[in-house]
Amino acid sequence: MDNPLPRPATAVSTDRAGAADRAGATDRARNPWWDNTRFLSATLIVILHTGGSIMTRVDVLHSFHIASWAFRVPAFVMLAGVFSNAGPLGPRSLRTLIQSIVLPALAFSLLYSLERYWLGNDFAVYVVQLPWTLWFLMSLFFWRLLLPLVVQLRHPLLVTTVIALAVGYVEEFGLEFSASRTLVYFPLFYLGWRIGQGFLSGWLNSRWSLYVSVAGILASCVVGWLWHRDIKGNWLSMRHPYAAGDPLSLEWAWVIRLLILASAAALVLCLLRVMPRRRLPLISTLGAGGFTIYLLHPLVILPVRELGYISRVNTPVEVAGLVLCAILLTTVLGSPPVRRLVRPLTRPSTGWLFAPAAAGSRQPERASTQIAPGHVPPAPEPASAS
Repeated sequence: MDNPLPRPATAVSTDRAGAADRAGATDRARNPWWDNTRFLSATLIVILHTGGSIMTRVDVLHSFHIASWAFRVPAFVMLAGVFSNAGPLGPRSLRTLIQSIVLPALAFSLLYSLERYWLGNDFAVYVVQLPWTLWFLMSLFFWRLLLPLVVQLRHPLLVTTVIALAVGYVEEFGLEFSASRTLVYFPLFYLGWRIGQGFLSGWLNSRWSLYVSVAGILASCVVGWLWHRDIKGNWLSMRHPYAAGDPLSLEWAWVIRLLILASAAALVLCLLRVMPRRRLPLISTLGAGGFTIYLLHPLVILPVRELGYISRVNTPVEVAGLVLCAILLTTVLGSPPVRRLVRPLTRPSTGWLFAPAAAGSRQPERASTQIAPGHVPPAPEPASAS
């Protein structure tokens, strides 16, 4: 029989929340199911970012981009929700948010600026609109702040979905502060949190759902292969308001977004159902470094792309070599030595920033699990459907 759905422990100390990217004793407490899923999603992200600049002229990459879209960013969003906490944000939780999200976002944004300057561009500081993949950290910060409020609603999934569809008509919600993506992806983040509470455990454990999940993933591959040129990039980016040129006209543009969000949620559930739940050699270990992979890979890809090496790829053999290089890059960045090396950036010390808590002034608060994509709390317990 299938194992019951692992439920994230809610009594994990926030002081231990950063232990996700550590090798050694902590790995023994991780649940490999989530790490295996995270490794696959991180690998797909790195592959598509590596070949993104040539995707429009290489059909196989563009087809792969469409077929695997739901298994990349939507999967990361839902996994982040799984390991978030909807309890009140006390002082320790807020400090953890600063340490695990805000400071890494600022540090890597500065590194990106310095790298672009080294490549010959004007030096620019990104604060309101973080560069490239760092939008995810800004959205993650706001998702974590909003989650305790949203769960108080009578119908959270319905409300967040309506907002996600309606925000496409408001031009002010765009790239600044990652406002559009934050609101559009919020239903997936909330759904991930519900899964962490045991929701849909019947689907994730029943035998019949395995066959449906395999069929769903194959259907995504078929759509990507046959109709990848008909699916517009702005439908999937979630960054911009609706356009008048959409096939269903501006009045019904929300229907396309609804179908895409529903498909993304369904396909991520299919992915979770088919992912192995046992520890896989190398893959589970590398998946524990998903957060590190996500943060580091743009810094490696950017100079290779800007120096023109990727644009020279033309033949099928060269495309295959590019994909293999992306997989190798994922393996290196997710390895324990690299994670330990960059830990001062991915989980910086905050002793210099926060005043020490006064003796006897600490108020008990519901501890939150690590909300960054690289964390899995220890000692998961079986879940029941809710």
